[in-house]
Amino acid sequence: MIVRPEEWVKDYLYPLFRVSNDEELITRMCYGTVIYGLLTLILKEAPYGRYSNYSYGFGVPVKLAWCLQEAPSFYIPLIFVVYGQKTAYGGVVNQMCLGMFMMHYFQRSFIFPLLMKSSKPTPFLAFFCAFLTCLYNGVLHGLYFVNFYHYMDDVWLYKPYFYIGFCLYLYGMKINIGADSALRYLRKEGETGYKIPTGNWFELLSCPNYFGEILEMWGYALASLAPPAIAHAIFTTLFLTHRAVHHHRWYIKKFEDYPKSRKAVLPYLL
Repeated sequence: MIVRPEEWVKDYLYPLFRVSNDEELITRMCYGTVIYGLLTLILKEAPYGRYSNYSYGFGVPVKLAWCLQEAPSFYIPLIFVVYGQKTAYGGVVNQMCLGMFMMHYFQRSFIFPLLMKSSKPTPFLAFFCAFLTCLYNGVLHGLYFVNFYHYMDDVWLYKPYFYIGFCLYLYGMKINIGADSALRYLRKEGETGYKIPTGNWFELLSCPNYFGEILEMWGYALASLAPPAIAHAIFTTLFLTHRAVHHHRWYIKKFEDYPKSRKAVLPYLL
């Protein structure tokens, strides 16, 4: 017997969040997303990558960690689509908006890790927190676009901000993937240590990969104007800006000849 995802939501998440309907649940989960983003600002840099700290638990192989921790944001919405009631999912706009969210996490779960070169294992606590975050996001976005809010195609498809947002999303993805690729090939085979990345957006920013992801999420938010998408864009901006500033300071400390005109994550601003 297949348990529909909305039944699981009612049985477990309604009591957990002390709500009685989907609207209340979505509202509280959106506030939770933003609050979590604000909390990351008062913490030290997330302990993975160059900041790995194994006092936070044993190391999980980095490719496996990325695949497992990001996958819930792809699989959970897919479960809503396949097994859910789909009370709001019949139109093109719902499908495109959820598709933007799922495409991002498909890339992060199944393409990005496979292309990674060897790197430090991810401390278990960082991996587990990322897994829970993606699980939370998968439920929130799947519930909203599949079962809760139905976009009227004959209205929304004539809204210019839907197309502007979609184009911004694609452009941000292009920047993000391009910057990740440049970082992968920064070191030649057999080389170790760190180098100063150059070219394209790296001439302006220390972390154009983060800048691209921020653009992606704001494009997604603009195209849908959905509270979960807006909350997710705010979280992404807070979390990645915080991490980018740490990266930028690390580069300046590491390399005496680091370009002084380069900003951390927002061109000409920060």
